[in-house]
Amino acid sequence: MIIKYISFLIGVIWSYSIIKTQSVFSKKAGLIFKIFITKVSWLTLITACYFGYKNFNIKYTIIGLVIGILLVNLGFYLLKKYINKKLSPQKITSIKSFFEYTLIILIFYFILF
Repeated sequence: MIIKYISFLIGVIWSYSIIKTQSVFSKKAGLIFKIFITKVSWLTLITACYFGYKNFNIKYTIIGLVIGILLVNLGFYLLKKYINKKLSPQKITSIKSFFEYTLIILIFYFILF
């Protein structure tokens, strides 16, 4: 029972963290990210909720969702704080641009090949 609940929490955290990652990217990369990756993550989150509902009662499912969402939001907040403290804004912008263009290139690569 504990292993099932932990797998449910991992599914919620995994899918919600990918959904939350979309907000970090710019509009052009965010659109591509939304079309190809976030749609699957929403389906994964819905599937995780269904899994939680079928294996546990509604109370434990809602508690798991709240814990997962809080952990992801806390992680993003702490990571943002750490990155802003360690790197300059210009360096952050250049790293972010690199990841955005890499994401766009990888998605087009996987679509074409």
